[in-house]
Amino acid sequence: MVQVPQSTFVLPVFYLPAIPILRMLFLSLLCIIIIGGHQVQCLNNGLALTPPMGWMHWQRYRCVVDCKAYPDDCIREELFREIADEIVNNGFKDAGYEYVIIDDCWASKERDNNSRLQPDPKRFPSGIKALADYMHGKGLKLGIYADYGTKTCAGYPGSIEFLELDAQTFADWEVDYLKLDGCYSDILTMELGYSLMSRYLNQTGRPIVYSCSWPAYQEPIGIHPNYEKMSEVCNLWRNWDDIDDSWSNVTNILKWFSDNQDRIANYAGPGHWNDPDMLIIGNFGLSYEQAKAQLAIWAILAAPLIMSVDLKNIDPKFRDLLLNKDVIAIDQDPLGIQGRLVMTRGNIDWWTRPITPVIQNETSYAVGILSKRVDGYPHRVNFKLSDLGLKNPSGYKVQNIYESSIEAEMLKPNDTLLIRVKPSSVVLLKATILDEQI
Repeated sequence: MVQVPQSTFVLPVFYLPAIPILRMLFLSLLCIIIIGGHQVQCLNNGLALTPPMGWMHWQRYRCVVDCKAYPDDCIREELFREIADEIVNNGFKDAGYEYVIIDDCWASKERDNNSRLQPDPKRFPSGIKALADYMHGKGLKLGIYADYGTKTCAGYPGSIEFLELDAQTFADWEVDYLKLDGCYSDILTMELGYSLMSRYLNQTGRPIVYSCSWPAYQEPIGIHPNYEKMSEVCNLWRNWDDIDDSWSNVTNILKWFSDNQDRIANYAGPGHWNDPDMLIIGNFGLSYEQAKAQLAIWAILAAPLIMSVDLKNIDPKFRDLLLNKDVIAIDQDPLGIQGRLVMTRGNIDWWTRPITPVIQNETSYAVGILSKRVDGYPHRVNFKLSDLGLKNPSGYKVQNIYESSIEAEMLKPNDTLLIRVKPSSVVLLKATILDEQI
């Protein structure tokens, strides 16, 4: 008998069940394999130790494929090269935005003669590998889109029968990030299918951040996904509906996150993140104050910071907001703890997130005071740090992140803060823990 090394798994193909769903179930059970006597989960890529940052085309550019009518908005290779240039030349790369992600509508309507996905030949004549090379040459990374179902949401070829082949194709193209959507699929098989794709991505040997979508299809119909499994096989996952370019949509997403935080927050952490969807800052639907609010609360949620905006024509004040290093530092905090809504008074929400530095097992905090009021003037609120669970007896150094001209205060937990919050806006505070009495 041939001895099979412990780090190798061999399974003759004819042992696999012929019925697709049973075959998928059987393969998904192999996601835990033995290497050197240790269990290794499907997702073992060491990526996304902080929430991914980058740019994705969907929210701003959707599925615009008529390049004659819309030459500046068309989904084609020139758009992604131009965005990469803007990211590098305007400080976004240095700030941490590293992924340039192609969403739906990049592919040809047909696979090639070898059943491989292929890009639209008119809009991506150089191919995806050339685009990846362009990104890598600028120190950036390329992301791409596929769909777990029979078709993508826009009707391009799906991956359900080609998961392994598509994973290898993306690796051959040297893609760095995969968003796997879930249109035209059986929602009840998603946990199995997405887990299997995770395994195939690992098998390629190429580090590819894996963004899953199955909660966004199951949650709206009342199915609570297996987030424990998800955290083992995905780097990030879309939890809820697509974001649209409006303040009401942002607040609806935040309501879902706060309503479900006790169920989902503990599954976020280094390598695996809840994703409330793209940043719509700099587009048409948010005022500057609302844009500040989205960025601040996304940072407290430890959310991926994926822009979707015309970076070639962005208003400088929105550009500077997206580059705010103090807000980015909160989002990228190495503790990786997702923040939560801890208090609501008078249609104003208090969100907190434990962050570094840590002293004697006590953390510092980011605090977002979000106004959902529309009564036209900056509302005056008062509260104590202890109301929010900040109880370090030595106190905190409290800074107003968006108002650098306001001097930091040294406050004890029971000191009262008086703050005015503009309607549809936020006050973002950083409370740095102190180790000496003040």
